[in-house]
Amino acid sequence: MTVEKVITTCFYLGKLPYAPGSWGSLGTIVLWLFLPVDYLIHSTVILFLFIIGVYYSKQAAEKLKIHDPSEVVIDEAVGMGISLFMLPHSFILYFIAFCLFRVFDIFKPSFIFHIQNFPGGWGIMLDDVLAGFFTLAIVTGLSSL
Repeated sequence: MTVEKVITTCFYLGKLPYAPGSWGSLGTIVLWLFLPVDYLIHSTVILFLFIIGVYYSKQAAEKLKIHDPSEVVIDEAVGMGISLFMLPHSFILYFIAFCLFRVFDIFKPSFIFHIQNFPGGWGIMLDDVLAGFFTLAIVTGLSSL
């Protein structure tokens, strides 16, 4: 067990055999349910995960010799965290955010697809960051209806 593996796989959720990105996203939802809806806390968690994610995902990709290894799900944790940023704890909103985020993350529409080609950990992380922002925009709009 290395710190790198624990972090990049989000406590081994990325090692689960089916849909590791979905498991990483669900793990983030569980974390978010325990966090108060607070700007500083949400921002700090996302920023911290992003910084260590860029660093450790690059190391994991180099070690595994795969540009974006499926077991690395810290990028999903960051993207899902952005998707849930400042949303009230609501099963419906979290479910919609989860579904939308997974669609954006899997299909990578528009320039999300191209940003994944950035070098090192940047490409691994930034496509999920963009998917998170798209999701947040849609869910925030829906929540205000």
